[in-house]
Amino acid sequence: MTSIKTVAIAVPLEAELVDHIRAANPSVTVLYEPDLLPPERYPADHAGDPAFQRTDEQDERYWAMLNSAEVLYGFPNESPAGLARVASQNPRLEWVHAMAAGAGGAVKASGLSQDLLQKFKVTTSAGVHALPLAEFAAMGILNGFKRSAELAQDQASKIWPELRVPTRLVNGSTLVITGLGEIGLETARIAKALGMKVNGTKRTVEPIDGIDEVTDNEGLPALLATADAVVNTLPGTAYTEKLFNRELFAAMKPGTTFVNVGRGTVVDEEALLEALDNGQVGYACLDVFAVEPLPQDSPLWNHPKVMVSPHTSALSAAENRLITERFCSNLRTFLDGGDLPHLVDTVHFY
Repeated sequence: MTSIKTVAIAVPLEAELVDHIRAANPSVTVLYEPDLLPPERYPADHAGDPAFQRTDEQDERYWAMLNSAEVLYGFPNESPAGLARVASQNPRLEWVHAMAAGAGGAVKASGLSQDLLQKFKVTTSAGVHALPLAEFAAMGILNGFKRSAELAQDQASKIWPELRVPTRLVNGSTLVITGLGEIGLETARIAKALGMKVNGTKRTVEPIDGIDEVTDNEGLPALLATADAVVNTLPGTAYTEKLFNRELFAAMKPGTTFVNVGRGTVVDEEALLEALDNGQVGYACLDVFAVEPLPQDSPLWNHPKVMVSPHTSALSAAENRLITERFCSNLRTFLDGGDLPHLVDTVHFY
């Protein structure tokens, strides 16, 4: 049996999607004050324009709205500090839905005590971004196999090589995916359609349809020795910190294509640069970095074998709609007293 709840929209969202939330759950009170929210600069700009400033009166209204709700759509001000503030001030808070798929890092950065973290739930938008991330990973694989970086350099220099350099076939090659969650499995689906053999890792080792071999991180070096391409989808946790180190890159075949759509902290960037320079990694397509924005002095910016993407590969024009639909489904589960999916683990923060 449902009880009347109040949902506060804490981040920028189109009015029609707010109406969708209201229509999907008529028993819920939805608080939405667009003048208190920064305008989006692009689709799914959850933080909004940083130039936006609330007046003191508006700021008071914003926090009063959030502190009157049991459920929040988005982190306040889309920041760990905002989450910490509302969790400390709102004793009614039961659930916060994060816009990000990997919200564990932000929850950890909030600095909230375990006592406070046990008083409400945080869910992520995991899965919403699976298809665009998987498509980006496929692009990275194809770029590596089809020598797109070299072609771009030759084009910029107006070079028509006398000797033709062959590209590699994706079909029949082997892909290793670290992290066979929703993003990893969507990547595997596309890779299989391209004719690749797919192996991967999962914390709980179990057979998965379409995946030839599944192992945990202990078995990763052996998998990497067979890989022509590697796609990382792992979140940033204490257990994945610099997982891809010198030893793992050394375990790869020379010329391996490496794609990272997980978290930048999973990769030791110095070790990656060494692997690029010594040929163990033939090409790297990177959407995430240990420090973001990527520092201006990072050698990754200008490396001839690297594509730098500014953590935008998950973005699509449909993102807000998909997150809203996911939230509405979760809200129905929440109101019915069911188990919410994609909960942030407040011990490991993923």
